[in-house]
Amino acid sequence: MLLRIEDHDAQRCRPEFEASIRDDLAWLGFDPHAEAPRQSERGDVYRAALADLEARGLVYGCACTRHDVASASAMPVTSPTGVSIEPRYPGTCGDRGLGLRDDLGWRVRMDPGDESFVDELCGPHTQDPLQQCGDVLVRDRKRNWTYQWVAAVDDHLQSITHVVRGVDLLASTGRQIRLARLAGRRDPATFRHHPLIMKSPTQKLSKSDADTGVRDLRAAGWTPDDVKRAALRSSDPGTSLGY
Repeated sequence: MLLRIEDHDAQRCRPEFEASIRDDLAWLGFDPHAEAPRQSERGDVYRAALADLEARGLVYGCACTRHDVASASAMPVTSPTGVSIEPRYPGTCGDRGLGLRDDLGWRVRMDPGDESFVDELCGPHTQDPLQQCGDVLVRDRKRNWTYQWVAAVDDHLQSITHVVRGVDLLASTGRQIRLARLAGRRDPATFRHHPLIMKSPTQKLSKSDADTGVRDLRAAGWTPDDVKRAALRSSDPGTSLGY
């Protein structure tokens, strides 16, 4: 197991958050075999991975804000619960020739076409990234590399073979397979998207809502095995778990 600190979003990451992650993992009994370089220190790697795409005319600068994209989108993507989770970028800046300026977002062009994969938990899926989300933002206007790009590049360069994550990220899989291939990956990773621990049939647990986390359960006297059993039990589709 490789421990990767995904601190690519400089505005949201804090040392205390990382310390909490490490402490929770240690308490739960996870012992990583190695530690990957921090994403906040890999800007040159992500820029180099983009150079070939830039030379092929597949990257462009985008001046659109999130509000602009949401206002222009007529086809939001929905999660498995039917909740809207992202708008589709309509390509507003694709032909404006703005260049890759530091005050702009940077997007990778998505050609039409399907990405098909078999998720080991959710079964076969076919996704067209252009229709789902439009051209993918890989660096934002605050100079942060985005999750979609850093995950695709790091999984490729660090030889990650299996990706296990929540079903709320299932919609990202096709575009990450596409981005990884553009970055040079020949064979995609194997994906397993597991159900989430839900506090209601349509609402997942969230720190922003002050929902209970591992540390709170630990303080309440739960053992690591208690947490693991609860996670397994509550990840059964249609089951919610209250603390």
